[in-house]
Amino acid sequence: MERLSDAPAAHGIHVLNGPNLDLLGTREPAIYGTDTLADIERACRDVCDRFDLPMRFSQTNCEGDLIGRIHAARDAAGIVINPAGCSYSVPVLDALKLCRTVIVEVHISNIHARAESWRADSLTAGAADGVICGLGSDGYRLAVALACARQRGESVRFARGAVADRPG
Repeated sequence: MERLSDAPAAHGIHVLNGPNLDLLGTREPAIYGTDTLADIERACRDVCDRFDLPMRFSQTNCEGDLIGRIHAARDAAGIVINPAGCSYSVPVLDALKLCRTVIVEVHISNIHARAESWRADSLTAGAADGVICGLGSDGYRLAVALACARQRGESVRFARGAVADRPG
């Protein structure tokens, strides 16, 4: 699922996805919606294109692979991460703390409203500059727009019907 731009890693936005997100679209659609990870990637790439920033997009079901991808992105323009089940991982938290870039954590569902109360206790959120949850796949577009804008020292405005517009 990983697609890399030609630009060096340090210049792009990294969108990192954890375990089971490769099954989006079919995995519990009442909770996670029907958008696939490929749909989300296209939406994120559109936002990065508006900011003229390259993007690396990847998904892994392995905690160690996710940590390696965080290490590779630590000097990137920004990191958007949906750690999924790795939200409760001390090693993933420690890897995120080593990063020298803006980090936005995103969750498709509202982790604070889920039936299982433990889902609201994301350890990795402690290393993030911000967390977006409960907005479905739109949360990714918002997170990428925020990471792009912060990298450029800009703010981002969100207009009805034009989510993640670049300020102009």
